[in-house]
Amino acid sequence: MSISKRKWTTPKGIEKEAWVVRYTDARGTRRLKTFAKKKDADNFAATAKVEVREGSHVADSASVTVKAAGAFWIATGENEGLERSSIDQRKRHLKLHIDPFIGTTLLSHLAVPSVREFADKLRENGRSQIMVRKVLGSLGSLLADAQERGLATRNPVRDLRGGRRRGKERQADKRQKGKLKVGVDIPTREEIKAIVDASAGRWRPLLITSVFTGMRSSELRGLRWSDVDFERALISVHQRADDYGEIGRPKSEAGERTIPVPPAVINALREWKLACPRRLTGNDAAGNPVRELHYVFPTGSGNIESRSNITKRGFLPTQVSAGVTVASEKRDRDGEVIMVAKYGGMHALRHFYASWLINRPQDGGLGLPPKVIQERLGHSSIVMTMDVYGHLFPRGDDADEMAAAERSLLG
Repeated sequence: MSISKRKWTTPKGIEKEAWVVRYTDARGTRRLKTFAKKKDADNFAATAKVEVREGSHVADSASVTVKAAGAFWIATGENEGLERSSIDQRKRHLKLHIDPFIGTTLLSHLAVPSVREFADKLRENGRSQIMVRKVLGSLGSLLADAQERGLATRNPVRDLRGGRRRGKERQADKRQKGKLKVGVDIPTREEIKAIVDASAGRWRPLLITSVFTGMRSSELRGLRWSDVDFERALISVHQRADDYGEIGRPKSEAGERTIPVPPAVINALREWKLACPRRLTGNDAAGNPVRELHYVFPTGSGNIESRSNITKRGFLPTQVSAGVTVASEKRDRDGEVIMVAKYGGMHALRHFYASWLINRPQDGGLGLPPKVIQERLGHSSIVMTMDVYGHLFPRGDDADEMAAAERSLLG
């Protein structure tokens, strides 16, 4: 590592000078970097010396921009067979959040302070705390991919997101999300009864199944008749359909599960099976089309139904018919407020199912233990179940139960 002063004269006769740092990197390649001021050269030399010794130095000429690294990151995801929805999310994060702020920054220039500044800029420009966390997660994944390619030796996002900070972020997320509330995020028993009573046509069996299984929308869309055991009243989850109609495994290993169902589901599905559209599988010897039952909740042609159709044509109109509505900001031609569906997505029915499993029998629920509820919901860990639904579990220390416990103890 050496520092020297260089002087030269331009073709126009102007004298100039610069400070040059010459060194050999960890790969044995000779490098040089110039600075206008000696103090900058000294600072770089001191830092580079330590980084070369630790094997964490990447010269600017060997580095790439964040935008270029992002292209490699996308290619890695495609080569690894990530779902299209995951690839699209990577592309959105790059286009909307990462490239506009740090796309032209060299990876070798990224450090914890610059990543913190990036996060601050995201917040200042209207990104929510949850979105900032997701984008930082994407940036960390991008940098990990760059490390594997030899384009970066450090991942400042991981240094930023140490245990203490992750705890703060989780607390911030919880404050922003708030606890799920019955009647706000979770339909009440009366609302569920009204929705079931108002459901009709091909949406009725789907909504009833969703209410009493808590299956994710993707799992309902990928459900096959072979996954329904009418005799034992069980539904098995072995696959799901993504937003592009492509079939894949459940979200996690725990997502593959078997769910006991009540008679209402079995009866609705038995009736629906007689009218369920069949999927075209080919032609017979005479050239006639051959169709067979496959998906439980398909389109009219027997293929995978879209998520938006289930919500917009099924769940939302059924809520309006059931009177499960809230006032919108719009008015009709007569000046009357237009009422719209209270719950915006099918996940509300999954939340209800969880609350139904949790509630005590005397409150109209099943009163199941947390571990069983985790398995029924297909959560990868009990922590996830308790983080989302822990506040719904009976405390067991209300006045009546405390009095009963006292009588049992003292007589």
